[in-house]
Amino acid sequence: MTDTGAQDGPSGTGDSGGSSWAPLAHRSFRRLAAGRLLVYFANSMAPVALAFAVLDATGSTTDLGLVVGARSLANVALLLVGGVVADRMRRTLVLQGSALAAAAVQAAIAASVLLDATSIPLLVLLSVLNGALAALSLPASAALTPQTVPDDLIRPANAVMRMGINLGAIAGSSLAGVVAAVFGPGWGLAGNAVAFCGAALCFSGVTTAPADEAAPAAERVRPLHELRDGWREFTARRWVWIAVLQFMVVNAVIAGGVQVLGPVVADDTFGRGVWGTVLAAEMAGAVAGGFLAARSRARHALLLGVALVAVEAVPLVVLAEAPGALLLTVAMFANGMALEQFGVAWDVSLQENIPADRLARVYAYDALGSFVALPLGEMAAGPLAGRLGVHTTLLGGAALVVLVTAAALCSRQVRSLTTGRPAPAPGTPAAEPVPQ
Repeated sequence: MTDTGAQDGPSGTGDSGGSSWAPLAHRSFRRLAAGRLLVYFANSMAPVALAFAVLDATGSTTDLGLVVGARSLANVALLLVGGVVADRMRRTLVLQGSALAAAAVQAAIAASVLLDATSIPLLVLLSVLNGALAALSLPASAALTPQTVPDDLIRPANAVMRMGINLGAIAGSSLAGVVAAVFGPGWGLAGNAVAFCGAALCFSGVTTAPADEAAPAAERVRPLHELRDGWREFTARRWVWIAVLQFMVVNAVIAGGVQVLGPVVADDTFGRGVWGTVLAAEMAGAVAGGFLAARSRARHALLLGVALVAVEAVPLVVLAEAPGALLLTVAMFANGMALEQFGVAWDVSLQENIPADRLARVYAYDALGSFVALPLGEMAAGPLAGRLGVHTTLLGGAALVVLVTAAALCSRQVRSLTTGRPAPAPGTPAAEPVPQ
């Protein structure tokens, strides 16, 4: 999920306030968290810096949609491959390799912008490479978290991990806006390359039992069989694919409304330097939401999280009706708090119900379904805004977010799923779906 799984027993928060930070006592968890923080720092700088680089070069929202959409398209196309790789290779090696390769790609983008040698075809090509690398790393990083802490720390581990990710995103988006306004977007892209190198160094310090990271050698040469196993796990639980369908729509709307039209509104109103701060406010809200999620004892966490996704509509309405920096910052902060309740609930729900040796593949199907419409949303936003107007396009997107959230809440499984159960052992057959 967008962002895209949530976590006393195998996934409780514990009774004491100090237990919320207990996962940090484990070295591998600290290194994994630090590496993911740096990856999200870089990935939060990239869209902001790249958006302003394209706008500086052509001033075209259609070109901007093509560049960011190319990355999403490549990401979606290779997510299932990333899931199989993460379940069949050492996940730490996957993360190190993808981080180093991403550093090289970002350095190339930065050089092309700084040397005035950039072009839309070149940016599209490099964005495709970046999206492919992200597809390889996403399932591995998500599935590795529960392998770095004891079972009774899964919920706080996910909450702390997500707080770190959000802190990285805050710093990245804030810095990108300032750097783009003061020095130019090329320097923001150069900072991405440095951050990815730091992430690779952090991932090199993550260690888990080999059995936790790789399947028996005899099973590694059956990718189609592995994908079928992952698909069975994904479809066996109705709450999984319903939430993924919800985010398929929501992510497409937000990608077009915030990532593409947002910079346009910012340039026309309060300025690009403030836009990074507005995006950072959402991440700050997510950090605050992480504290709440880590201490939460809600049994129906997924129900609460799914319902709160409707808050995604608020920033779109503000962008359309009253695009002032202060009001938009407040809306984005509230949105971040709300979405974090879903994010933690989702991770814990998956990690408690999906066998560990198939978890990366389920995460891959989750990401594929959640992100498959991202290129459509990004590429369609410019033409729709040109035909209907930015105002109407944003309000239509807000209405769609509310409608799809209401539809997801109609599912009995979504409303009845509880957290706090032990995760199934590797190889355990999928649980029967709860009757609707």
